[in-house]
Amino acid sequence: MTIKTTAALALSAPVFLCANAALAEQGFSWEGEIEIGNEQVVSSDVAGNEIRDTYAIITATGTYTFGSGIEIFSTLTAESVTDATLDRTFDDMGIYVEELGLSFGLGQATTVTIGKLHPVFGTAWDDAAGFFGGTLAEDYELAEQIGVLADVELNGAGTLSFGVFYADDTGLSRSWGENRGRNRASAGGAGNTGEFDNFAIQWAHEVDGTRFHVGARHLSASAGDVDDEQGFVAGIGHSFQGGFDVFAEIASFSNFGGGADDATFATLNAAYAIGELTLSGTLAQRDLDTAGKTDLYSIAAEYEFQNGMTLGGALALQDDNGVEDTILGVNLIIPLGS
Repeated sequence: MTIKTTAALALSAPVFLCANAALAEQGFSWEGEIEIGNEQVVSSDVAGNEIRDTYAIITATGTYTFGSGIEIFSTLTAESVTDATLDRTFDDMGIYVEELGLSFGLGQATTVTIGKLHPVFGTAWDDAAGFFGGTLAEDYELAEQIGVLADVELNGAGTLSFGVFYADDTGLSRSWGENRGRNRASAGGAGNTGEFDNFAIQWAHEVDGTRFHVGARHLSASAGDVDDEQGFVAGIGHSFQGGFDVFAEIASFSNFGGGADDATFATLNAAYAIGELTLSGTLAQRDLDTAGKTDLYSIAAEYEFQNGMTLGGALALQDDNGVEDTILGVNLIIPLGS
């Protein structure tokens, strides 16, 4: 099962500094959140799928800003570092470094970030509302990469984000508590090469409440892989007056993950805010050449309290190549910060 954090996190904000970062005040700041939730397959065509995962995810980001606009930052995450195979309650918890880096401005329009980072490719896991909104799209999220990234403001014509990177294979790929083990290039997987031979580029813009982005990536084949992965993503969303928001994203890959399969992902999400209550629905599909199609349909509700805490719940129907699961998810998100 895949855990979806329903609130759009600001925890990666140090990577996306504004162009006037040099004017930022000097000093230390931090922010984070605690998510406590339960995800359960309440019925399935396969009895072994009917498991419960009661979990916690704790994330904290610390940032120190120097007077010159240079920032150093680190994000620590504590969560279950293995997938649930049986009923579990807060088991297999490990702490790991999700991000660690240095960010600085070049001129008035460019920000460069170096370290362990999340390269930009797609936005569905952040932009899709609801507990299960970005569940399938998380399969192509780029996370925990060693790289050099840049964001360039295009003088009112959007932002161009690009970078070179490889999957973290340092000691920081381990976790403490439940040890998930150190990643090594010999484990294979597209982009897990130990060399700066992978890249991603994405352009994003917003005009009159409509936001859109297009991007591409190349992940080089690693040990045992069939071929390099090539990927393309495009997304669009619009916020209407009255609290209604729609979002769609599609991503297509050849040799997905370095394997023989081509893959296509599609996410369609709509949300309607009524005061502090947000109702949402998601239609999503993952299509792999040999594994077949996975279709996901979900409805969700989230309520934000005056103290910033958010209580959410959702029901999803998932058809994974003919195997149907009914999944219930609930969570409470508690914001933290200085």
